[in-house]
Amino acid sequence: MSASVRERHATPLRGAAPRPRGTVTLLALSLSYAALTAAYVVANRATPRPETPGGDILRLYVRDHGTAIDLGAFLLLVSAVLLVPVAATLSRLVRGQGRGAAAATALAGGLLAGGGLASSAALTWTLGRLPEEAPADLARALADLSFLAGGLGYAVSFALLAAGTCLAARGSGLLPRACVTTGLAIAAAGLAATLTFLVLDFAYLLPVVRFGGLAWLVWAACALVRPRPTAPGVRA
Repeated sequence: MSASVRERHATPLRGAAPRPRGTVTLLALSLSYAALTAAYVVANRATPRPETPGGDILRLYVRDHGTAIDLGAFLLLVSAVLLVPVAATLSRLVRGQGRGAAAATALAGGLLAGGGLASSAALTWTLGRLPEEAPADLARALADLSFLAGGLGYAVSFALLAAGTCLAARGSGLLPRACVTTGLAIAAAGLAATLTFLVLDFAYLLPVVRFGGLAWLVWAACALVRPRPTAPGVRA
């Protein structure tokens, strides 16, 4: 009788795959990255648009929002650093089943995305230190470079991170099918954002990738933390 009870208690354990190491760390890092991104948006909500003249940037942005610029650059730099272990952990968790190239693409995308954010932070900080009598063209150039690095560059790089992750995890049961489909859609939006070089109206894709990709990243981290059932027919 006691053996039967032990067997009933052991059966659910045989039907669940062990949680991969590092999933809790990935979730904690992803949530921290999300919090830093939200804080950056709040602190730096006065960021000039790409069509803002350089003179207006100096008068209405640099002069009136100096402290917010410095805080935003700091938050952006910290989030850039944090994105590196996020990408490394995610890449390691989805690597397997002969899909190492896809996992490597995810890692490369995360490193490039982090580099884009770090470059944008440095350029934004430099812009915030310009004196009001600085050339307007210099202010506009720094703002454009910051936009390209942290906006367009980040979107394209994050597309590689999302696509590599989803391709590596597809069919393995690591991520829900809906999560994989959403990640691939975000990757497609990130690649399509390159059209911003030709038509500025495509810049609306940048916040789609930034915030949609952030939500997808947290979703993927949560999905990896949850215990997974073993494939049907597999015996312990």
